Amino acid sequence: MSDELIVERHGAVLTARINRPEARNALNGQVIRGIGGALLEAEQNVEIRALLITGTGDRAFCAGMDLKAFADGGDLGGDTPEAAAYHRLGQGKTGIPVVGAANATAVGGGLELLMSCDVIVASSAAKFGLPEVKRGLYPGGGGTFLGTRIPMHVALEIAMTGDPITAERAYQLGLVNVVAEPDEVASAALSMAERIAANAPLSLAAIKELVRVGVTDAAAATERTPHWHQTVFGSQDAKEGARAFVEKRTPVWQGR
Repeated sequence: MSDELIVERHGAVLTARINRPEARNALNGQVIRGIGGALLEAEQNVEIRALLITGTGDRAFCAGMDLKAFADGGDLGGDTPEAAAYHRLGQGKTGIPVVGAANATAVGGGLELLMSCDVIVASSAAKFGLPEVKRGLYPGGGGTFLGTRIPMHVALEIAMTGDPITAERAYQLGLVNVVAEPDEVASAALSMAERIAANAPLSLAAIKELVRVGVTDAAAATERTPHWHQTVFGSQDAKEGARAFVEKRTPVWQGR
């Protein structure tokens, strides 16, 4: 793992921290593969129940693609399993919950990365935007789906003006879940991830898929519901949850 992405374990939570503060934590091939690798590790380890993604420093969570590195011939992850996992993250197709900790501003691809997270904790000093239109581009990494997270006309305003919004407005719009003081973002995000990770893995997987799919395709979510109903309600964890409730103890999840 490159030192441009720091991976740390905190109990049932795996944290992936972009460590390129001098480049405003911009995305290059190493970071993309690093985040994808962390996702694969989290999905394959039954003891990890949530992934937390954040950045180093107080200037940026992520400034999007590293245009300088790309112009100099740098890759964007290549044809690797890790890069494929990163792009699957952007599609919301991950097997575990993902929490984003916006330690600072997220724009362009950085906001798109943040949007791939299921829950977002943001610094009160952060700003969020899609400035591609100012450069003759458009947000092609998922930013055009902003209208599934906030009102469509507001998403159009943000994407068509290219102007950033404050953390407070992002919270009011429902783009972020929690706004914390800059020095409290890391602990608030970890606390959120731990609260999520304490719950049953199969239940979390079912909720994540059905809620996400239901936003854009209610029929597809309805079609998947019988699968998850049989999988979750017939699981050992469902029995364990009931036993733990009756016995007034913390359940011990197995993910099956």
